Amino acid sequence: MNGIRKLLPGLLIVVAIAAPSFWIGSLVPIVGGPIIAIVLGMAIGNALLLPARAAPGIRFCSKRVLQWAIIFQGTGLSLSQVWETGIGSLGLMLVTFLVAFGSAYALGKWLDIPRRLQLLIGVGTAICGGSAIAAVSPVVKAREEEIAYAMATIFLFNVAAALAFPAIGHLLHLSDSMFGLWAGTAINDTSSVVAAGYAYTEEAGDYATIVKLTRSTMIIPVTLVLALVVGWRGRREIGARDRGTGVGGAGSGETGGRGTGSEGPDEKVTLMRLIPWFIVGFLVASGLRTTGIISDELAPQLRTIGTAMIVIAAAAIGLTANFRRMFSISLKPVALGFSVWLALSVASIAYILVFES
Repeated sequence: MNGIRKLLPGLLIVVAIAAPSFWIGSLVPIVGGPIIAIVLGMAIGNALLLPARAAPGIRFCSKRVLQWAIIFQGTGLSLSQVWETGIGSLGLMLVTFLVAFGSAYALGKWLDIPRRLQLLIGVGTAICGGSAIAAVSPVVKAREEEIAYAMATIFLFNVAAALAFPAIGHLLHLSDSMFGLWAGTAINDTSSVVAAGYAYTEEAGDYATIVKLTRSTMIIPVTLVLALVVGWRGRREIGARDRGTGVGGAGSGETGGRGTGSEGPDEKVTLMRLIPWFIVGFLVASGLRTTGIISDELAPQLRTIGTAMIVIAAAAIGLTANFRRMFSISLKPVALGFSVWLALSVASIAYILVFES
């Protein structure tokens, strides 16, 4: 009961934004409820000083409600659709991964940005935004300010993409599957992918969600490879010296700080922590739909609930977009984040227009 009371102030604010957004979105489907909710949330969150007690409820909506919304959306899809869409997007994912990591390294070196920050921005852009940064940061022993810079930079362009992509998609006359593939591979965080996809069309939202969930699972092999690389470099570079020079290595200027002591690659980075639970839930829901346990009559009702939850999550995302905090970031990480995001977005849409049209 205490937990509900703690969440209630934020929940009331979010629902007050989401309810009219959902209704307006039904009247103007070309814009969509999620985008309206993000814009209203941003406007209210930056114009008004929200009470501190509202923060837990807002965070709950932007994370947990979104995750449950994704599970509800799985009730309208068969496992064969999920499999075909996921497998069909792997080629483009490989291209976008190479572009994101390559541009983060090359441009980061040119901008003289620390190697760990380059890596965090590259991982966040290539895979799944804040979740990927959170998973990788203990492996590479990133400092708190580096994590904060990467998170804020990724979030800034998440919001920009969620607002801009549907309009660009309509301008380019992209089909539902083409837009879903583009959003699923070129927008960083799951929340913004879902918001942009369902703002375009329901079919595009389904496609984008599957592509994004497939992309999110890539954090597992990427994190494991990084752990091996960091361990190998650490043994090679520090030898018999004290552990703790971190992943920076010779000449990188990144020794010390958080990279000391036992905060190495073995810092509780387990396989189970890397598997998002809502992906499993999405597959279970899709399996229930495939086997007929979720009937044709029930599926649309569950999908409507899921759509409403997406609008609620979008409103919460808008409320967390603090412009003052974003614009206080050093320009170099912002420039790197924008450049990597732009390179990935252009590479993705170019691939789609050439190979998927």
